[in-house]
Amino acid sequence: MAHADAQSDAGSSVAPWRTPLAEALERLPQERRRALRSWQPSTSGQLAASGQPPLHDLASNDYLGLATDPALLEAAATAMAQEGVGAGASRLVSGSRPVHEQLEAALAGWLGRERVLLFPSGFQANLAAVQALADRHTLVLADRLIHHSLLVGVQASGAQLQRFRHNDLADLEQRLLVARQASPSRRLLVLSESLFSMEGTSPDVAALAALSGQHGAALLLDEAHALGVMGPGGRGLGFGQPGISLISGTFGKAFGSGGAFLAGDALVGEWLLQHSGPFRYTTALAPPLAAAALAALELMQRQPERGRELLARAQRWRQQLAAAGWPEPAGSGPILPLLVGDDQRTLALQQRLELAGWLTAAIRPPTVPNGTARLRLVLRHSLPAGSLRPLLEALGTP
Repeated sequence: MAHADAQSDAGSSVAPWRTPLAEALERLPQERRRALRSWQPSTSGQLAASGQPPLHDLASNDYLGLATDPALLEAAATAMAQEGVGAGASRLVSGSRPVHEQLEAALAGWLGRERVLLFPSGFQANLAAVQALADRHTLVLADRLIHHSLLVGVQASGAQLQRFRHNDLADLEQRLLVARQASPSRRLLVLSESLFSMEGTSPDVAALAALSGQHGAALLLDEAHALGVMGPGGRGLGFGQPGISLISGTFGKAFGSGGAFLAGDALVGEWLLQHSGPFRYTTALAPPLAAAALAALELMQRQPERGRELLARAQRWRQQLAAAGWPEPAGSGPILPLLVGDDQRTLALQQRLELAGWLTAAIRPPTVPNGTARLRLVLRHSLPAGSLRPLLEALGTP
């Protein structure tokens, strides 16, 4: 009884660890708060919240519409029936399955890389990639808008961080020159993405790779949003560029599945196998997801026109949005950020579109810089023809 009373007394006081969490939530403005909503997808590419009419999906990253493709569903179901839902252990214990090796080999051949290793998530893959190429003696030069996972990787590696202006290779070159003059033998790492998920923009990857190589810097290129859609045969903008040390890719976007991978040369691949904590200390990618990703890769190779058609459609949308008075979305890929600026106005515009039957994402700080809130419009292969006109009508006057 005394023990129960002691527990009650302890619970009635505010534990010190709770105070900073409560204070942080109190300071968070209402327009910056996030909430979870559950969506039921359909084979037509629409999404519906519980008890609500279905919406045309302009928010998901399933660019090629493969998440509900019959070939992927069949591959995942077969793998699940034969091998179970989960792998049950790390790849280095008993979690490796033939489908993992098949997918790794197929990706290596497709991308022209010597070695591929699978990871359960893109966040994990990026952590592993940065830790493979950087340590506490390294200087990391990162595009100012790189994904949060890469920044966490830098922090975990203990490396020094400098951030160059978005896609500004002149700024990067100046920083590389200064770094090399200060320490001719220092380990340098450049971080960028081939398609920035909130900007829709891409760097000049060939020039980026050449510049990194010129200064003896490793280059990690996150291709998560480009693979399957951009570059020759959907192989990404880093395809055929020998100056790229590691490519990071995911299966949760154009591949329509889940999980991720790193692709590089034999040396880096072996280092990851022997030393990478994010690879070693995690349960292997679920076999049904690996099987679905392999089916997606086979489909991409048979139907490369899906990606090409999506890019052509994205260009038409950009032109017509600009003609309607909206700022023309940057870039050339399937991500079309519609810059609004104010958080409240962006949320109101998202709600207006939802009432008109369109699901979009209001992207606000801290995901993007202050004053640059936007609607992130994502073109997908399964979006019905003729969708732009009613969308423009729903958007109204800029």
